[in-house]
Amino acid sequence: MNLKITCIPGDGIGPEIVAEAKKVVEKAGEIYGFTPDFTDILMGGASIDVHGVPLTDEAIATAKAADAVLMGSIGGNTTTSPWYKLPPDKRPEAGLLKIRKALNLFANLRPALLYEELAAACPLKEEISKAGFDIMIMRELTGGLYFGERKTYEENGLRTAMDTLTYNEEEIRRIAIKGFEIARKRKKKVTSVDKANVLDSSRLWRVVVEEVAKDYPDVTLEHMLVDNCAMQLVKDPAQFDVILTENMFGDILSDEASMVTGSIGMLASASLNDTKFGLYEPSHGSAPDIAGMDIANPIATILSAAMMLRFSFDQDKAADAIEAAVKQVLKDGYRTGDIMSQGYTKVGCSKMGSLIAERIR
Repeated sequence: MNLKITCIPGDGIGPEIVAEAKKVVEKAGEIYGFTPDFTDILMGGASIDVHGVPLTDEAIATAKAADAVLMGSIGGNTTTSPWYKLPPDKRPEAGLLKIRKALNLFANLRPALLYEELAAACPLKEEISKAGFDIMIMRELTGGLYFGERKTYEENGLRTAMDTLTYNEEEIRRIAIKGFEIARKRKKKVTSVDKANVLDSSRLWRVVVEEVAKDYPDVTLEHMLVDNCAMQLVKDPAQFDVILTENMFGDILSDEASMVTGSIGMLASASLNDTKFGLYEPSHGSAPDIAGMDIANPIATILSAAMMLRFSFDQDKAADAIEAAVKQVLKDGYRTGDIMSQGYTKVGCSKMGSLIAERIR
């Protein structure tokens, strides 16, 4: 069985961490009877350097022809890179918005899991972290403030800027359905996060989510205001299962959730459309300051590849094996620099990928 995968190595540490994810997927394929067929395309700064734009139409066509996309990281140093002297629509991150829209990737899944082996790295008090937590943040990805009408203009002699937050009921309904479906496979609880005490868009969000909830009587639904959710994530993260929310709130909350795990270098991410197609990437950035030094943590990208095998290819056993191999490597005492503490063995990016591949059973 061939798995057709488009890879976007991207910028900074992207090529290094994608190489390790490929290594692990290939090893899983040997054991579980599939062959990954990787095709690389350029996006972000790497594409700007070659093509003058962050994402070409040809690259989009290649991505669409695949069954899934595996991505590294996009962007560079925003103060020193020449990419950030370009207009906003020509900068590396514009490629992300373009590919999400082109591939209709409306559902972003970002798990935040506290590994028992890394509990000491959690910045929360031990009385909180000892309960552990396993959260899936479902973020709507193609609507809301980031895609609404915007402009900067002068009015009455004052420079003025406007951004528009717009959602229709169908955009809300489809992400809510994804959220409830995912919750059914987990602990059967959805926390819908909004700002319904202020925003009309949030009031519509709440109404539509409640309509969808009627089709999932086995799943518990609760509503929570976004400011309270931000507080609860550091006060009692174990209370959450699936957090369902709109684009900007999800962007902020998922980064907060990632840091209470102890290292953003451990966290995977998936962006799905209404088929099995998805784009899979680590939650962290491109870390240009350590690019090419073989010290990046590839685990988030490797776990993203496991999510790809699970959600796009129904290779659940292979995904389970990769996730188990990651836990075993941590249990065996190996750490990259970002999760290193006294008493463990420090390894580089390539070595970590090899160690995980070796433990796939």
